[in-house]
Parts: sequence; structure tokens; C-alpha cells
Amino acid sequence: MGKSKSNPIEHDALIGRLPITSVTPVVDGGDYPAKAFVGEVIPFSAVVFREGHDALGVELILTSPTAKVSVHRMRPGAAGSDSWHAVAQLTEKGDYKFQIRAFGDDFETWHHSATVKIAIGVDEELMMLEGVALFANAAAESERSAVEAKKLVELAEKLSDKSKSAKARLAEAEAPAVLKQMTQNPIRSLVTLSDVYTIKCEREFAGAAAWYEFFPRSEGAVLDPKTKTWTSGNFKTAAKRLVAVAEMGFQIVYLPPIHPIGTAFRKGPNNSLNAASGDPGSPWAIGNEAGGHDAIHPDLGNEKDFKDFVKKAKDLGLEIALDLALQASPDHPWVKSNPEWFTTRADGTIAYAENPPKKYQDIFPINFDNDRDGIYLEVLRVVKHWISLGVKVFRVDNPHTKPVNFWQWLIAEVNAEFEDVIFLAEAFTRPAMMHTLGKIGFQQSYTYYTWRNSKAELESYLKELSRETADFFRPNLWVSTPDILTEYLQFGGPAGHKIRAIVAAMAGASWGMYSGFELVESVARPGAEEHIDSEKYEYKPRDFKAAEKNGRSIAPLISKLNDARAEHPALRQLRNIEIHSSDDNSILVFSKHLAAEHSPSGKDDTVIVVVNVDPHSVRETTVHLDLAKLSIDSDTFEVRDLLTEKKFTWGASNYVRLDPREEPAHILYVTKRN
Repeated sequence: MGKSKSNPIEHDALIGRLPITSVTPVVDGGDYPAKAFVGEVIPFSAVVFREGHDALGVELILTSPTAKVSVHRMRPGAAGSDSWHAVAQLTEKGDYKFQIRAFGDDFETWHHSATVKIAIGVDEELMMLEGVALFANAAAESERSAVEAKKLVELAEKLSDKSKSAKARLAEAEAPAVLKQMTQNPIRSLVTLSDVYTIKCEREFAGAAAWYEFFPRSEGAVLDPKTKTWTSGNFKTAAKRLVAVAEMGFQIVYLPPIHPIGTAFRKGPNNSLNAASGDPGSPWAIGNEAGGHDAIHPDLGNEKDFKDFVKKAKDLGLEIALDLALQASPDHPWVKSNPEWFTTRADGTIAYAENPPKKYQDIFPINFDNDRDGIYLEVLRVVKHWISLGVKVFRVDNPHTKPVNFWQWLIAEVNAEFEDVIFLAEAFTRPAMMHTLGKIGFQQSYTYYTWRNSKAELESYLKELSRETADFFRPNLWVSTPDILTEYLQFGGPAGHKIRAIVAAMAGASWGMYSGFELVESVARPGAEEHIDSEKYEYKPRDFKAAEKNGRSIAPLISKLNDARAEHPALRQLRNIEIHSSDDNSILVFSKHLAAEHSPSGKDDTVIVVVNVDPHSVRETTVHLDLAKLSIDSDTFEVRDLLTEKKFTWGASNYVRLDPREEPAHILYVTKRN
């Protein structure tokens, strides 16, 4: 029953005249902005439909942070899905706004009807009259230019010319120039707009970069053979390592905590409970009489030394990422100055970290609820202090053990003043927490990639990361950490390390590696999924040059992987991963494609990765490629292997033989599409 005049219909409360649903990228109905980085190609979609059989048009209206408006005609998806799609590359930092515009495509409705009827000689003049009215009315639309309006008037006149057949007049409306005009600036009716949604576009490193982790105290550390005592490395000695890191093609160097380390309950080698006098302790047990989170361990140097280190990195094209670990040693100055920032137990003692039955007496967790303003502002002060010394990237230790709303506040406060600062979440935990940390502001996150090793696991996970969660969760595919040494790496040897690096560097827009991975350090502490003699608890100087000279380093491969990423922008995208098939359950095949209009070179950039994920066996099989996903419409095409420089002619099906000890993968760049 309709509403009476005294109670008019509330049109705004109803669904739009042309329904628009399932808009993407939209996070939680628009509660959070979707994520993007400068240069990223973003897929947009919506489900749009209408009653009856008249033609429908759908457009993406995209407004940049500097108020530049672009309109992108959306294309229909699979038959019967009512889905519409478009892609756009974001090129500015800041908040983009977008909405979907649906409309009756009056030209296409008329054109379809005229084509069908004139073909059988029905209503020919009526269709011409309707065409005349269509184009005449369109010419009068205020938003059309004078030149465009003139062309429409001329077209209406041609349709009125009865000296020509209806078929000939219809052909005038089907001229390429007319069809192009009707696509670029359609004749719209029943225009309906979706809600306006936001995409937060950040600098490229927020979504695409290669990371390398090392401990400054190990670089240049020296053991006195007589006294068996260590002299710590420092920022000056560690700066020498930056050259090799840059030569391997990394862009961000992550340092574990560089602060003073507590002595109370200090851990010894292999996490033992009793440290000797010369044991350096875990850097994550932060704070002693020399200072806390805003201080530098005296063994590493002073603020000037740190600033020089940051400058050296910058000169080499590197950025420094610092660990932000919000926890304290019992010796931390905060314990005395602000005991309310910790949890006091019933017996009056401060609670140390526990994961029963494990106890971590060398660390006091922070309590964020006793004095919210106090601890919130103190952490903000600490972060700003390091920003003032040149740091723009923070790797956050265990953010999932702190309140989510604290992180939302902190990141918003920091990014409001320093838009280029990046926060990486080291959160190996439940999906809901990891995803929410991404939604509320973390630019990147560690992932489950570490434990996804088989072909099936990797296919499933790459689809999830690139399709299901990419709007709010930016994955950083770390192949190793000081804490984690998986069985795959323990028993995979050099082949296993190569395979993991290849998949991470090629599939991930961002990937990371802990120092020593290139030396295939893979001996585990008995009964644990971690390195024996962990660098977390002792100095570990490495002779990288000797290892490379003796062929015991995979650094040359790492360099090739990062070179490929630098040369091929398709590899620095995430959402463009496409999975292909092979006849072997250990041969993983995926591709990345960047269309010419989105590529700096102005040419299509397509890379196909075929990798044997079995580190123990030679595999030979047939690889099957979906050429449409590669934008290839010929039977054969030319490729060049970025690892070996070998050239091949490939097609839809291709034989491969991959020996993980010698050649675990093909990384194929499409050089010619024939």
C-alpha cells in the first residue's frame, strides 16, 4: 500500500532507483578506509542491476587527494553475475574518494532495439524518430561541450534524412567516432550514485619494499681469544654492512631494539636462565640505569653515531626501521618513575611476562589501562623522538598483546603529523586480530607465509592475500626471523632457502629476510622451531665475504630477485597475482601482469614464476598457462629467464624440469607476444 499525501514516500530511505550493492574495495561497510600505495593498481567492482531489459551503464568516479576527478567506465563481469569491474592506478598520497554511478544507457537501449527491428523491417521510421529525439535531447544537456553538442545535432539530422534507408541511417549512428563518444560520455538517465568511500593511499614503501634485518651489535663484534670476552659491534662497524645490504637490493634495514638492556634476570645463550657476566642479554629486555626506550645502548654509540648510521643508509638508498617493543626490563626507568604503567600483583610485586608454563622474568608487560593518558603520551613522545633522528619506519613487536584501540590512536596521531611513517605489525596470531590491526592503521604485517610450504598451501594463501584481504591487510612475506626456523628450512638445505626466497620475493609486494638466511643458517635448538645459539642472546659475527667466496652463500640469488623486483613493476604489486596449473603437486605456477597504461615503461610487464617447492627432488612436468590472464592472444610468445638469462618460446602448455639444487625455478619475463 502506498503512503498518503499527508505521509509522503521517503525516497532517501529506499534503495537507489538502480540498485548498487557489494561495492569494493570497501572495508566493513566503509568503517575503515581501504588501503593502497602510490603506484598500486586497484580493482574496483560492484553488483549493479535493473528491472526489465533496457541497457545499463556503470562508472567509477574517482577523486584524488588533490581533487582531480576521473571517470572510468566499468565492464560487465561473468554472465549472470551482475558484477561490474574497473581498475585504476593511484598516483597521489592521501585520501582518495570514490563512488559508483549507475545509469540507464539510453543510446545502447535504442541502438539494440533499432538494430533488431531494422534487421527485420519493423518500426523502421519509428526507431529513427526515437533516435532523433535521443540525440537532440542529449545535445541540449548542459554538461556537454559545444563541439560534442554540435556532433549530436548533426547525427540527429542524419537520422532524419528519409532520402536514405533506415539501415544506412543506422550505420551513421554506428560510426566508430559515435560509438567512442557514447562510451566516453554516455547518454544517461535514472542516474543513481552509491555512497562515497575512502581509499587511503600511502607512499610506495608502505606496501612494496624489500626488508633486511640485522643486529648492529654483531656487526664488528670481536672475541678476545685470551680472555674469552666480547667487544660489541656498534653503529660505526655496522655501517660497513649497509653497503652489502644495498648491493643485494634491499630497501629497508630493520634493527632489533638498540636500547640499554636490563641486567635483572638477564637471559644467557639459548634463552638460558643464568647469564654470565659477559652475556649481552636479549635486546627486547629494554631499559637499565642508562635509560629506556628513548636511549641508545652505550656499546652501540650515541645519538650522533646513530644519526651518522641513518645518513649512511640514506646515502645508499636505504631506510632504517627501528623495533618498537612496548615492554620493559625490571631495571627500566619507568618501573621507578611510573609503576602505574605496569600490573601489580596481589603480593605487591610487578607482574612479569608469562605464557604458562613459560615465564619471562626479564620482561615486564605494559599496562595500558591504569594511566591511559600517561602511557599513551609517553609512547607517542618516544616515537616522535626517533622520528626526529631520521627514522620513518617502525617494526612493532607483538602488537597483538596490546590494546587495539591504543594502536589506532597512536598510528593516527603519528601519521597526522608524519604521513610517511610506516608501522609493520609483528603479529603471528589469530586472523581476526591480525586483520583488525591492519584495518585500524598498521601499514604492513608479518604473515603465516613462514608456515605455508606446499604447493596447495601456497596457492590457497596467495589467493587469500591478493584477493580476500588485500583491501585492509598488507602482507610482508618474511622468509625467516631470529625466533622462527621452520622444519622446511631446517631440512631443506640451500635448495629450501632458495625456494622460500624466490616465492616470497616474487609473490610478495613486500618481503623480508633475517641476516644469516643467505648463509643457509639452519641448525635448530633441539626440540624447538628456532635457531640454536640464537643471536637474540649472544653476539654472532658472520664472515659473509668468505661464505660467498666459498660458494656457501645464496646472496647472488637474493640480488637477482631484488634486481627483478626493481626492473619489473608488476612484481611490486600484490593484487595482480594469478595462479596457473601444473601436472605436478610440487610445481607452483603464478604470474604477475601490469598493463602498459600502468607501467612506467609504457609497455606490458608480465612475469611468470614456475618453482619447484620440493627441496629434495627433481621434478619434471607440464605447466598450463591461462593466456588470457597474461593478456596474450597468440599461440606462442617469447620469454627470458631472469635467473639464467636463457630464452624460450612458450605457449599455453610447456614442459619444465626443475632441479632444486641447481635450478629450482624459472622466473620468465615475457619479451615478445608474437
